[in-house]
Amino acid sequence: MPPKKNLCDFCGRQEGENGIYLIQGIHGFICNECVAQAKEIVDQMAASQRSKENSGASGNKKPPKPKEIKAFLDQYVIGQDAAKRILAVSVYNHYKRLAQDDRGDDVEIEKSNIIMVGATGTGKTLLARTIAKMLDVPFTIVDATVLTEAGYVGEDIESILTRLLQASDYDVKAAERGIVFIDEIDKIARKGDNPSITRDVSGEGVQQGLLKLLEGSVVLVPPQGGRKHPEQKMIPVNTKDILFICGGAFDGIERKIAQRLNTHVVGYGNVEKTYHIDKENMMQYIAPQDLKAFGLIPEIIGRLPVLTHLETLSREALRQILTEPKNAIVKQYIKLFEMDGIELTFSPDVYDFVVDKAIEFKLGARGLRSIVESIMTDAMFETPSGRKKKITITKEYAEEQLSGTTLSRLRNG
Repeated sequence: MPPKKNLCDFCGRQEGENGIYLIQGIHGFICNECVAQAKEIVDQMAASQRSKENSGASGNKKPPKPKEIKAFLDQYVIGQDAAKRILAVSVYNHYKRLAQDDRGDDVEIEKSNIIMVGATGTGKTLLARTIAKMLDVPFTIVDATVLTEAGYVGEDIESILTRLLQASDYDVKAAERGIVFIDEIDKIARKGDNPSITRDVSGEGVQQGLLKLLEGSVVLVPPQGGRKHPEQKMIPVNTKDILFICGGAFDGIERKIAQRLNTHVVGYGNVEKTYHIDKENMMQYIAPQDLKAFGLIPEIIGRLPVLTHLETLSREALRQILTEPKNAIVKQYIKLFEMDGIELTFSPDVYDFVVDKAIEFKLGARGLRSIVESIMTDAMFETPSGRKKKITITKEYAEEQLSGTTLSRLRNG
């Protein structure tokens, strides 16, 4: 008779079967496959335990003061001091509200959701992302343009919370203290002043659906998305303590502000009323009624009590963004070349050239990256295979590279 082969006491596989080998214990055997699976299970349990401990510790940790929040933002975001101050105070008050203990008094601090208005490339998303990095809480960015009313093609309102759950590794308690940034909120504005003439599937209907999330209620969230898996078990999430930050460009809202301020006046008697108004920066006079005139419904404006604006970036601010922050664009490219053992430097006049082009193309801070990428593409392609260890980018080289790209055609657009 052939000798009896030992079996794994966990899965029953034989020694020698498809590379299986056994580890002998006091009372039995375990195969290498089961050992690997057991290690994965133990690692997952340990990670889950650390997550729970960290979420509990962060809940007890005192939030940074408003000045500390603004100082942290200053390291990553250039300018926008007014928006930074408002954000810092709002976030600080929000986390004080979370830490409020029940002392039997009747004072209940309400949530301060935020809406930021500013042109593209002024730093709305960067501000929200940087605050989330500092506070170490679950954070997600949602594009409002993909949201539609329930029953229509697109994403449900609840998908916002699905993404927050994914960002918190499905830790519901952590998600209920998180931050949600809803971008492009202006794209769900009501299409006309007269409601319900036609079905506004991605406009007013979405605003109505957002009301319960912004104000605070228990929402049943599908963990894998809404309509594709109707049989899945829903997860209840309480939005009472979730901070919502909304941002949008609100292109053309300056006209609404001008109409409210009555800047287009005729006659000498009204000159005094408009003399002090800065027509080059109308956004600084924005008020909730301007959002209503633009197409947001009054109910949603009332649930976004903190309104702030972001100013158009000046030439000096764009120059600083290019070189000064911790994650400055120039520093990123220097780091990329450094990883190949190449020392990259820029002539000072290159920075001025890039800034001038960003202003000319009207691309804002985002345009800086596009322009530098166009300038650096050939160098990034050639130098890793070459022998050069030092490269200097001159203005003449930058002009030559940019003139050959489709980006240069924007000036005619």
